[in-house]
Amino acid sequence: MNNTKEKKSTFQIHTIETAPEKSKPLLEKSIKSFGMIPGLHGVLAEAPELLDAYQRMHQLFMDSSFNEAELTVVWQTINVEHECHYCVPAHTAIANMMKVDEEITNALRNSTSLPTEKLQVLHETTLILVRNRGNISGEELEVFYKAGYTKRNLLEIILGLSQKVISNYTNHIAETPIDQPFQKFVWKK
Repeated sequence: MNNTKEKKSTFQIHTIETAPEKSKPLLEKSIKSFGMIPGLHGVLAEAPELLDAYQRMHQLFMDSSFNEAELTVVWQTINVEHECHYCVPAHTAIANMMKVDEEITNALRNSTSLPTEKLQVLHETTLILVRNRGNISGEELEVFYKAGYTKRNLLEIILGLSQKVISNYTNHIAETPIDQPFQKFVWKK
């Protein structure tokens, strides 16, 4: 499925100096948020509107009703399903910074059961939405709602998925190198 070994990236990882003018303030925002320009942001800077959309979607998803563990479940479920070599390690580091239980992070990285039924249902519902392109049955929705989630939560998964499509697809195309701070979390399916 993943043919990354057959192609060589021609994408530049922009710095403040090399970025298009409209991307410069967005990269400055990345430095303020992360203390560096993550490689993904450097690649996205080629298209300022895409970098802007990604940063806004990231903040909107962070501001959603999900807690840190739930945010991690949605992000990593999508990252692993999309086999994103860059985002799985990056979100492992982010989960650690957010103090998400390592049991959750490891279960997501290794595709094993999550420690609580509620998180497992969130994981399974996210997978259904990804694999079925947003289609979900009434029975599957009932399981989601019975676990304690709401219609708002269902729509927020779509927000997280939208953000992850931008990053996962970009990383596949650009073969974004893993940033040094994330290298200790390298992942392969």
